[in-house]
Amino acid sequence: AGHYPVMVALHAALLLGCLVEPWAADRPFVPLLGWPALALALAAQGLRWWCITTLGPRWHTRVLVVPGLPPVVSGPYRYLRHPNYLAVAVEGLALPLVHTAWVTAVGFTLLNAALLTVRIRCEDAALAPLRALPVIGATP
Repeated sequence: AGHYPVMVALHAALLLGCLVEPWAADRPFVPLLGWPALALALAAQGLRWWCITTLGPRWHTRVLVVPGLPPVVSGPYRYLRHPNYLAVAVEGLALPLVHTAWVTAVGFTLLNAALLTVRIRCEDAALAPLRALPVIGATP
């Protein structure tokens, strides 16, 4: 619970920085940077929605574990333990760079890396008791 308000504030600051930095610093749209950054940001959204649809009603922004339900290992979770955090990391770097907001991109990336060390540790600890249960989506 302690890291959740920090996470919400950091993500709000990312969106605010994406708007304020280009305006305040008169950052130009640089097509060679902006278009690939936009493509990466959209790809990150695709990964995020794959995570959300795979988890279905289990998806939540807080760390919640339903006792007795095994971890999901289908969809992107077949390949990565925390695929949504990859989406967040890519988005946090790419979205600001669409309009050359490099201060926002670097600041968010560094702060998010620190936050994710706490968040992933918290999730792994919460899920540890469930790892012994049969898994959803596992192949025999």
